[in-house]
Amino acid sequence: MTTNTEPTHNADQMPVNLSQGNTRQLSGYAAKHFLWSVADGVATITLNRPERKNPITFESYAELRDLFASLKWATDVHSVVINGAGGNFSSGGDVHDIIGPLVQLKMPELLTFTRMTGDVVKHMRACPQPIISAVDGVCAGAGAILAMASDMRLGTSRSKVAFLFNKVGLAGCDMGACAILPRLIGQGRASELLLTGRSMSGEEAYQWGFFNRVCEPEQLLESSQALARDIADGPTFAHGITKAMLHQEWSMTIDQAIESEAQAQAICMMTEDFNRAYQAFLNKRKPVFEGN
Repeated sequence: MTTNTEPTHNADQMPVNLSQGNTRQLSGYAAKHFLWSVADGVATITLNRPERKNPITFESYAELRDLFASLKWATDVHSVVINGAGGNFSSGGDVHDIIGPLVQLKMPELLTFTRMTGDVVKHMRACPQPIISAVDGVCAGAGAILAMASDMRLGTSRSKVAFLFNKVGLAGCDMGACAILPRLIGQGRASELLLTGRSMSGEEAYQWGFFNRVCEPEQLLESSQALARDIADGPTFAHGITKAMLHQEWSMTIDQAIESEAQAQAICMMTEDFNRAYQAFLNKRKPVFEGN
């Protein structure tokens, strides 16, 4: 079984007529509905409506979808951190800007909306860059989904994670929650959160495996960016392969996964980073990876 991966490549050795249209620099991207910055290969997305606990709107959903989709071409972004301003991650879909209009729509328009939100998760999972959510304070609804869809999550003891779709009369099966959440915390625990809509505390999220670690609030973003920077300094092509396989192997048998990983690892053995690591070992120094 072949792998279906498109990790970030080093464009410096790519022919110009190939790199044009297939590579992109995103460090200068001007975000409209959230904050965006890139430093040392680490992109930071900040949901920035702190006066309302950083809700998500139609516009920010669409921009997040398109940004995550474009990351597969980015040569200057090797990992991503998502956080919220003002001591909260995100309160989810804006009640006034989203829920109010939705109750007036018919099925085709509603399906346009739910497919758009689902595409955010699809593109988060499909982009080669590992994504880390730095979760503090309120993390509810669609905000909880963004955290869930990330590859890693760092939180605080005061975090409150709630998949509260049932509180507005909806099912818990939103944006892949019924598929992804049980794989993170188990079927029974996921069922409890999705059927009751109750908040999962920071300590509970850590004990259940939703959070990778719990940090002090004032150290959360710094710790998340440090982890992201450590990943960005590694063999980024190989990281993209690892992320792709972590997702693809959900639907494989063990034997299929072993064969797929054999092919994926053989691809990584063709990279310059593999040779750099070997030469560094021979010369008793730390390898400097370049992502190709």
